[in-house]
Amino acid sequence: MALQARDAQERKRHGRHYTPPELARFLARRALRYVPRAGVLRVLDPACGDGELLLAVHREISSSAPDLEVQLVGFDLDRRAVDETSTRAAAVGVEIDCRAVDFLTASDGLADGSFDLIISNPPYVRTQQLGGATAQLLSKQFGLRGRIDLTHPFVAIAPRLLTPGGVLGLLCANRFLTTRAGANLRRILTSELTPVELYDLGDTKLFAAAVLPAITVALRANGPPNCRYVSVYEELGVEPDCGTGLFDALAGEDGCRVGAGGRVFAVEVGVLVTGEVTPTVTAGSDTAWRMSRPAIDHWLGRIADRTWRSFGEVGRIRVGIKTTADRVFISDQWDQKDPSPEPELLRELITHHDLQPWQVAMSRGTKVLYPYDLLQPRRTPIDLAEYPCAAEYLRSHEQVLSGRRYVLDGGRKWFEIWVPQRPHLWRAPKLVFPDISERPRFALDRSGAVVNGDCYWISLTDLGDAPTDLAYLLMGVANSTLGLKFYDAVCGNRLYSGRRRWITQYVARLPLPDPACPAACEIVRRVRALLEDGVPVADSCIDEVVAAAFGVSADADHG
Repeated sequence: MALQARDAQERKRHGRHYTPPELARFLARRALRYVPRAGVLRVLDPACGDGELLLAVHREISSSAPDLEVQLVGFDLDRRAVDETSTRAAAVGVEIDCRAVDFLTASDGLADGSFDLIISNPPYVRTQQLGGATAQLLSKQFGLRGRIDLTHPFVAIAPRLLTPGGVLGLLCANRFLTTRAGANLRRILTSELTPVELYDLGDTKLFAAAVLPAITVALRANGPPNCRYVSVYEELGVEPDCGTGLFDALAGEDGCRVGAGGRVFAVEVGVLVTGEVTPTVTAGSDTAWRMSRPAIDHWLGRIADRTWRSFGEVGRIRVGIKTTADRVFISDQWDQKDPSPEPELLRELITHHDLQPWQVAMSRGTKVLYPYDLLQPRRTPIDLAEYPCAAEYLRSHEQVLSGRRYVLDGGRKWFEIWVPQRPHLWRAPKLVFPDISERPRFALDRSGAVVNGDCYWISLTDLGDAPTDLAYLLMGVANSTLGLKFYDAVCGNRLYSGRRRWITQYVARLPLPDPACPAACEIVRRVRALLEDGVPVADSCIDEVVAAAFGVSADADHG
């Protein structure tokens, strides 16, 4: 058992999460729809793991084109994985050319156009695990920008190694569809390849890794004019309306609700949009990919016609503080510390636990030791000599705090926090919302509290001449049913159990009607009544007035 646990830890550290057989079979089947069926089919898996993807390709070809000769090649840095692939292949009489080498290095020795099909589930290793020097080297070598993970260089190599008309079948985390860090993959898949099928597998838990997976099939050729886009996420409180299995539903032409593993999933089918320009979305590889369906496109078009500006255009959206040593800086039991820092340095802290739609309910008593001068517009650390209790407390943790080399290398004092934000802005009113939440929870804070790194905030000092009215308008739109539907249609970064990421790049896209128009003024009036006069949310009818401001219906459907 201890050996199994160590193996599991090693697989996680190196991003090795092997492909389940049913998922491998689906990927192989979808990719093989586009490969040539004459001559010799040359297939590569650059991170073959236990060989499941290559074996799935062989099984599918054996059943659909038994006379086609197939050459299977697999690379993997893990010698044990290569040995396992060879053993499994030999057991079923399949020949696989397995090589225990680093594909990213060995690929230089492979000729252009060496393969007809590249099928891959690259290692799930993020930038933080790669290390800065390695990430920079890979970025330079493969022409990548920004934050990368190992998926990026693996995909960057594929176009050169594919023959004209060749196919890439890729299984990776679905975050590349919508995140800024995924722009590298989106650029490669549209500028050097042509995506023809895309499956956002959502929260199906088909995969052991703690990521939500996606399958992309792309050609080194001009493919069909529209890329098929299918998404599948759990839907609560409904019954299945089709009797097929999950993978059959994914391959079907129409959307449905399918039962699998005791849960019900909504399968939606549409067309991929990669570069649409709207008032809240700019074109280019930084643009999140989304699903196009006629009803949704019509709905978004009507909203675009009434959009004045986006959230990101009216105020700066900031993440909360990040101490990188929360056990030292954050506590709800400061009175039990010995020594306890001076009270004036202990600031109320808003975390995601404290946020509800419209209001902050800080009942947990959490405070942060915030070692900065709140009167200064720039980050100015306190003089420890003026705060002897805080100084003694911090020095009792000096070994831990000084171990954060990135703080010292950034020119900071050893007792500072990593991301303090703008200390003087905490006293101003601000909109606060959690990073991860099933539904929007935008609230107005007037307490002067500090915002934690699991939340984002907009200072009313950024909102112009009538900041409170504009803040009420922002809250009204963000907390509305329309705001949630817009997020799902344009941003769509959902997690497990219906949770969503409310980070800067998504919230910045939310639309605002013209604050001077009567409908926007009515939104402000109703939010004010809710917050200042105690009108119940159910009686405020904010959903209806927000929908009216954008010229759409407030019912449950897009339209």
